[in-house]
Amino acid sequence: MTRTILDIHILQTVPPSNINRDDTGSPKTAVYGGVRRARVSSQAWKRATRKAFDDLVDPADLGVRTKKVAEALAERITAREPALDTAAALGLAAETLRTATGSKIDPPKRKAKEGEPEPAPESSYLMFLGARQLDALAELAVKGSEGKGDVAVLKDFFKDKENKALAKRLVDTRHSVDIALFGRMVADGPDLNVEAATQVAHALSVHAVDNESDYYTAVDDRNSDAEPGAGMIGVVDFNSATLYRYAALDVDRLHANLGAGLREDEHAAAPTRRAVEAFLEGFITSLPTGKVNTFGNHTLPCVVLVKLRSKRPISFVAAFERAVAPQRREDGFVTEACRRLARHVPELEAAYGVADGDGTGTWLVRVGEETEPLAALGESLSIPELVTAVGETVAGRLISAAEAGSDAREPIA
Repeated sequence: MTRTILDIHILQTVPPSNINRDDTGSPKTAVYGGVRRARVSSQAWKRATRKAFDDLVDPADLGVRTKKVAEALAERITAREPALDTAAALGLAAETLRTATGSKIDPPKRKAKEGEPEPAPESSYLMFLGARQLDALAELAVKGSEGKGDVAVLKDFFKDKENKALAKRLVDTRHSVDIALFGRMVADGPDLNVEAATQVAHALSVHAVDNESDYYTAVDDRNSDAEPGAGMIGVVDFNSATLYRYAALDVDRLHANLGAGLREDEHAAAPTRRAVEAFLEGFITSLPTGKVNTFGNHTLPCVVLVKLRSKRPISFVAAFERAVAPQRREDGFVTEACRRLARHVPELEAAYGVADGDGTGTWLVRVGEETEPLAALGESLSIPELVTAVGETVAGRLISAAEAGSDAREPIA
């Protein structure tokens, strides 16, 4: 069965920074190839990618992941029935969510401070729902309560099996782009889980790293010359790294998660193409923001290599199992990292019979003479050209598969 899978390989240098901290406040690390490397968790880069979607995707096609899901739904209910007060809307929202997801939606145990309203009901874990799903649930809550804000009326409405089934169906269809890409787990309703279309690896430095510490002082602006001491002292840990970043995107799974399409007036491949293009641009250009005000470490990748495969994803991290050491100190790490990739990629693909991007496509963006060794891997493009070319290709494959009656939707291995 022909599949459509995108492998995204990135080399990116990051100067002194602390973009992803561990429980002690130090930059995360991991041992690979017997030496300690800088590490940025996949969770951190997924969140950075999701935040990038704010500028790339229609808000109606995005979701929200929060414990305060009842509050989010209540806002939509009052937008439809402005006469309802906040308490009534929250009651309807909580009952609707309990029915639709099977989850507990109860007020948190913390007490409200004097003069503050009672806290809104919350789910016991982060719940991921799309904007269109919340809108549909709000519509159902208003209809089921007959616009009266009476929870008892709504409970009677949901006693009807068809109404209850409809509530569940509304949270399991028309998934937002971020839910379709990153998946969803509903602890109390496994049938509502959405399998992620993307797999993101922890970013690793291609070289050994030791964390360093910056001892800093801050001067009190109102101190006189007779008060020369620091107003505050502290320590912040940091490192710098050339990172290898990798993600795999199962386009068929993404297409299945998005369903027939978020808009009824377009081809079913169109939403998938938009989601693929948004993920590419968002993942490539995003950066976790830990301590960014301290270090101002805004960098972009110097190498982006995208390969379209038809069988399974393949990471090239093994190219850096032996930590990179520059032949000359002034060469830095990028030059040798590019040489490693330029040797490793064709050797690996030839050995496994998946040369030439598994026979489907390769796109390359590279910046600087240090990346010259990679020139033979593919035609050099700009990021906008790469995003458009990949989007056109995956949409064409989905349309061809639909016309041929093939609809591969198995998850990636």
